[in-house]
Amino acid sequence: MSTSNAYTFNPSLGELTIYAYQLIGVRPTALLQEHMDVARVATNMMFTRWSNQGVNLWQVSQTTTPLVQGTAVYSVDSSTVTMLDTYIRTISGNTVVDRLILPISRTEYASYPNKIQQGFPTTYWFDRLLSPTVTLWPVPDGTQTSLVYYSVLRIQDANMNGTEQLDIPPIWLEAMSYGLAERLAHIWAPEKTSLMKPMADESYNIASMQNVEQASQFISPQLSGYWR
Repeated sequence: MSTSNAYTFNPSLGELTIYAYQLIGVRPTALLQEHMDVARVATNMMFTRWSNQGVNLWQVSQTTTPLVQGTAVYSVDSSTVTMLDTYIRTISGNTVVDRLILPISRTEYASYPNKIQQGFPTTYWFDRLLSPTVTLWPVPDGTQTSLVYYSVLRIQDANMNGTEQLDIPPIWLEAMSYGLAERLAHIWAPEKTSLMKPMADESYNIASMQNVEQASQFISPQLSGYWR
C-alpha cells in the first residue's frame, strides 16, 4: 500500500478561511478584503472562548521564578489564563526537592493576620489582574530556591500573514473550521447558522475528548483507624 508518509497537513488561516466560507456557500471568487478581516477577528474571538472553556493541554507551560527572601509578590505572564500545579523547589548541592503548595482565595489571604511572616511557603494567591501576580504565604525566608508552576496560556493571535499557521494542534483543525464557519454564517449567511452550529459543537466535543491527560486515578480511603 502506498501512502504519503507525511504528517505535515497544517494549512494557514487564509486557507482555512476560504474553506469555512465554502461551508456556508460563499464561493472564493466572491471574497473581498472585508470577508478576510471579519474572519481574522472571528477566529481570535473563538480562540478566546476556547481559552475560557478549559485546559488546552498544548497551551500548558512550565515557569520557574527565582525566590527572594522577604518578597511575597511575583509577576506572572499576562497571557496566563490560570495557574495549575504549583510547587516550591529547594536545591541543596545535588539534591532537588519539590513540595506542592495550594491555592487560596483573595478572602482567605485577607484573613491572614501576619502577611509578612517568613517561612516555607505553603499557599499561593493568584491575583488575576491585567498584569497578574502570585502572592506566597508564608513569605520565602531565603532557604527556598524557586517557585515552579504549570500555567495555561492563551492561544496565540491568529493573523492572515502569508503562510502563518495557527497555534493549535492539527487534530483541532476540523473544530476550528466548523467553528469559524458558524461564526461567519451569523454575518454572511444567517440561514446556514442552524446547520453549522451542531456541526461546530460536535467537532469541538470530539477534539476536546482528546484534550485530556491519559492517567488513572485511584481513591483509597484510610481505614486503619477502624481496626486498631
